[in-house]
Amino acid sequence: MPRQAEQLRAIFDRLYAHFGPQGWWPGNSAFEVVVGAILTQNTNWKNVERAIANLKEAGLLAFSAMLALPPDLLAEYIRPAGYYRIKAQRLQNLLHMVAEEYGSLEDFLALPVGPLRERLLQVRGIGPETADAITLYAAEKPVFVVDAYTFRILLRHNLVDEDADYAGMQELFMDSLPPDTKLYGEYHALLVQLGKQFCKKTKPDCEHCPLRGL
Repeated sequence: MPRQAEQLRAIFDRLYAHFGPQGWWPGNSAFEVVVGAILTQNTNWKNVERAIANLKEAGLLAFSAMLALPPDLLAEYIRPAGYYRIKAQRLQNLLHMVAEEYGSLEDFLALPVGPLRERLLQVRGIGPETADAITLYAAEKPVFVVDAYTFRILLRHNLVDEDADYAGMQELFMDSLPPDTKLYGEYHALLVQLGKQFCKKTKPDCEHCPLRGL
């Protein structure tokens, strides 16, 4: 574990020096971050931005306004994000749970990290990656977000095996790094940038990769 911890810290330092601070998650409020975390499932961020712009223009990017909106109508506003009917229902599932059990998003996000993450995972359509993105970036609590880029990069640097699962990869980071919300947020964002620009699924640019030699 010490060697892995040292390597993970070296990866962060190398990526931060190359890409600089990422300032994630893009959003002007905790609610916008929550919405974005669900909309970004199985799509790219440009599509999410278009969907969020639609909601803003209609005055619907607010908890009470979206809660009152029929799912079919909400789906039309978020159509650019893809799987819009499914995502509309997932948003409504979360909003209704929060309203009925906690009264407000602020009170819900104020839960301790463990109970917050556990309750999110009980909402139909919210998996570990989405739950952790909400916990980290909206609630600002220290939990590491793992995605396909994370797995690809860790695998190619011999930090995990082919059969690595979400919980195991998350544990690797959280056992190796201090429980720092800002650090976790930056690290995840930097891994995404590396995956998009260099560590691609096919034809990775290893020659120019900022992690070359690690």
